[in-house]
Amino acid sequence: MTPEKQNIEQFQSVARKLVYLFTTLLFIILSSFTYLLFHDTISSWFESEDNEPSQLYVDIEKKAALEKEMAQFWKPLDINLITDTTLKKEVEYGKELIAHTSKYFGPNGSVKKITNGMNCNNCHLDAGTKPWGNNYGSVYSMYPKMRARSGQIEDLYKRISDCLQRSLNGQTLDKDEKEMKAMIAYIEYIGKNVPKGKEAKAAGINNLEYLDRAADPIKGKSLYDTKCITCHQISGQGTIAENKQEYTYPPLWGKNSYNQGAGLYRLSRFAGYIKYNMPQGATYANPQLSDEDAWDIAAYVETQPRPTKDFSQDWPDISKKPVDHPFGPFSDKFTEEQHKFGPFEPIKKAHPKK
Repeated sequence: MTPEKQNIEQFQSVARKLVYLFTTLLFIILSSFTYLLFHDTISSWFESEDNEPSQLYVDIEKKAALEKEMAQFWKPLDINLITDTTLKKEVEYGKELIAHTSKYFGPNGSVKKITNGMNCNNCHLDAGTKPWGNNYGSVYSMYPKMRARSGQIEDLYKRISDCLQRSLNGQTLDKDEKEMKAMIAYIEYIGKNVPKGKEAKAAGINNLEYLDRAADPIKGKSLYDTKCITCHQISGQGTIAENKQEYTYPPLWGKNSYNQGAGLYRLSRFAGYIKYNMPQGATYANPQLSDEDAWDIAAYVETQPRPTKDFSQDWPDISKKPVDHPFGPFSDKFTEEQHKFGPFEPIKKAHPKK
C-alpha cells in the first residue's frame, strides 16, 4: 500500500470516528432535553423555582396589607394624658375594677360579694383594649342605643349591669355608686377617640363565616383536650390565681362561669372570641385555630352545664332573635338544636332583613 493511500484510509477512519462521536453526543443531548422537558418531577423543579419569586411577592403583599389593616385598629386613649387629677383617679379606679373585678365584687370581694369570681377582664381582654378581644372601642361612640334583646334604648349603665348579672352571674350596682361611676368613666374615656355613631376598627368580637354544617361538640372536645386544658383544665373550671381572689384563667362552665343569658353563650360570639385570642398568644395576625376549630370548640363548651337565668323578658320581638340564639320560641320553623349548633345559613336566608 502506497503511503498516499494509507494516509487517505487513516483520514477516513478518523472522520468516521468523529462523525460517530458527534452523532452520539447529539443523541445524548436530545435525549436529555426530551427527558427534562416531559418528566413531571424534573419539570416541577423548574416550575417551583419560577414560582418562588412569585410566592415571595404574594407573601410580602399579604404582610403589607395585614400591617396596613392593623394600623387602623382602634387604640384606647392614654390615661396618662388626663390632666384633671380627679378624673384620672376615677378612670384608673375604673380600669382596676375591670381588670380585677373579683377582688372587689367576687365571693370574697372587698366592696361587695355579688359576683361569681370572674373578672370583666376574663371576657374583655387587656381591660377591654385588645383588638378583636371583645374590647370597648365602640361603646362610648354607640351608646345609648336600641338593643333588640331588651327592646329598649339602653345606656352604658344598663350594659354594665347586664354583664354583672349575666357574664358574672351576679347582681348589679346602683347607678350612683362610686364603682359603677368609675367603670363608666373608664370605658367612656378610652373610647372618646371614636366619633359618635361610628364603629371602631376591630371593636368587640370578629364575626366568623358560618360553617356549611352544624358545629360538632365531639370534635370540639378533642380540640379542647389538645389546646385548652393547660389553662382551663380538663374539668373546665379554670385556674385560680395565687391570691385566691380571682381567676388567672376563668372557668368555662360550671357554677362559677357565665350563665345562659350571657352573650358568650351564643356560638357565634364564643367562636369569634376564641378565634383570635385563644390559645394563649393567639392574635389577629397569628391565629392558632381555624374557623372550624373555633366553631367546634364553642359547640363543646356550650354543651357543658352552667348557671341558668330567667330571660323570659328578652327579645320581646322574637323575629329579631339572632340566628344562633338557642332558646325558643322562634319566628321560623327551625329547631332549637339548629339554632344552637347550625347550620345557620338556612336560618339567615329565612330572615333576609335580620
